Amino acid sequence: MTAISSRNMRLVARCDQGGRLDGVQFMMNRGHGYIGHTFSDGVTVVDLRDPKNPKTVAFIAAPPNTRASHLQAHDDLLLVINGANVWAAQAVASEKDYFSRSLADSVDRKKISFAAGLRIYDISKPAAPREIAFMPVEGLGLHRIWYVGGRYAYASTHFDGFSDHILAIIDVGDPTRPHIVGRWWHPGMWTAGGETPTWKGRTALHHALVTGNLAYGAWRDGGMTVHDISDPAKPKLLVHRNWSPPFGGGTHSPLPLPDRDLFVIADEATADNCEDGVKNVWVFDVRVPANPVSIATMPRPAEADYCAKGAKFGPHNLHENRPGSFQSSSLIFATWYNAGVRAFDISDPYQPRETGHFVPPAPERMIDPRPGRPLVIQCCDVYADKNGLLYVTDTNAGLHIIEYQGAR
Repeated sequence: MTAISSRNMRLVARCDQGGRLDGVQFMMNRGHGYIGHTFSDGVTVVDLRDPKNPKTVAFIAAPPNTRASHLQAHDDLLLVINGANVWAAQAVASEKDYFSRSLADSVDRKKISFAAGLRIYDISKPAAPREIAFMPVEGLGLHRIWYVGGRYAYASTHFDGFSDHILAIIDVGDPTRPHIVGRWWHPGMWTAGGETPTWKGRTALHHALVTGNLAYGAWRDGGMTVHDISDPAKPKLLVHRNWSPPFGGGTHSPLPLPDRDLFVIADEATADNCEDGVKNVWVFDVRVPANPVSIATMPRPAEADYCAKGAKFGPHNLHENRPGSFQSSSLIFATWYNAGVRAFDISDPYQPRETGHFVPPAPERMIDPRPGRPLVIQCCDVYADKNGLLYVTDTNAGLHIIEYQGAR
């Protein structure tokens, strides 16, 4: 496979994920990759102990019409979200509908059957996950989750009576009996409680990353938040910042870098051909967590006219510096949809520079069931292992395993 464009990155291998070519979040644990699917309603397990020869070894099916697109793996546990698969069930007519209004306004849960909640698996045998718990929620379900060990997991969750996903803190101290202990939402989201939204667009937690007693949240068109979570039952808001408008919203992926008092956050491209504006990956100074200050943005890919290429161009996910993965507070990896995967050096946080990229060729076929979608690469998530290998998922093109060869 020849890249459309590349610099300081080379392809090691590609995996078709057992024919389920759609993928979102990727987790690595004990030499095995766990891939949550956008459309295929489940999780694929790939043996990656020889990354040049990936082997699909298992598929964990989710209930019909149920997304399992986001997951977390740590030690012997795999946590998988369940929620309404609005795309596979054709519950949402278009991406514009999905991204421009609240989830509760977009999906009529009476018209589709699905599972909503959190599933936990024992992965002490990596190729044979065994379900040990399911925590149901009344609502449209979970979207994304953060768990790196310890007692608590942090999930974006839709509950009945709310306009969209809010922050839920889940006690997994006994992983066979997970339960919710804390919640936080923007005033206006609890519609059943008489609250009225005051914003345009879609305010919803995509997910939050936690470092120490601080949680950094990305809220789509609602900007970012920083919370004190020292009392998990009562998350305390320290600050809310929103740059939409004038920028186009879609705030998606948070990445705190506590050793440098920096915070990186990406705004997702949500419309084809840059119709929602050109999106950014922002760098903030968070020496005072309650007063984050924007100091830079990552350079945008410019070796081609990606707005004209088709499908979405712009940031999506950031490598999240998980325990056991490649960890750096100066080298940032980001997926950029039709512009592939990118590496950025922020040694000087005021002047980020790109140090490498890889743009795969177009997918061979479409998995995306939505009508009229273009056959264009849409790199989705990136995970970097300790050896400098990047595992990059895609909406239609399977898993690309890429070696980063740039300076660290």
